[in-house]
Amino acid sequence: MADLGGSGARFTPLPDRYDGNGCTNLGTVQLLALSSDDGELALSNIGALTCPVSQAFASWARFGVDRAARQILGAKLVRIETFGSYNCRNVAGTSRRSAHATASAIDISAFVLSDGRRVSVLDDWNGGSAAERQFLRTVQTSACRRFGTVLGPEYDSAHRNHFHLEGIAEGKSFCR
Repeated sequence: MADLGGSGARFTPLPDRYDGNGCTNLGTVQLLALSSDDGELALSNIGALTCPVSQAFASWARFGVDRAARQILGAKLVRIETFGSYNCRNVAGTSRRSAHATASAIDISAFVLSDGRRVSVLDDWNGGSAAERQFLRTVQTSACRRFGTVLGPEYDSAHRNHFHLEGIAEGKSFCR
């Protein structure tokens, strides 16, 4: 939590919770905002998230997403929209628990910029301007350097509208 606070993130620590059936919130926080180089980044629709994933998310938002938005799109990042984090569920089509079931994953759907543009994974991965498409591919590649599993639109149809970002598990990584 000290490292997360040192990143400029605003958050509230959450009590440990065991929901049964392999679903837990252990060592989690509720992120309220992240920090950019010169301001604060708002978040939408985010729930409990483990400290390591929160720290990776905070670094990615500042150094990967905000800086890419400035360089590629010429505007600052002001908000990251998500489909959420903690969700007691299995990986779709399997009996294996999702990383969301332990608050170790977050799904990113869109980015809102200081000029009012909203760049969404669903609408702009293939349909946006050349710069918006480049931006989305750049931030996905950047996420692959910080998270253990990154799934996006080219992985499967279930991820056509978001980036799934998951913590590092035993040194393994998977980026698609």
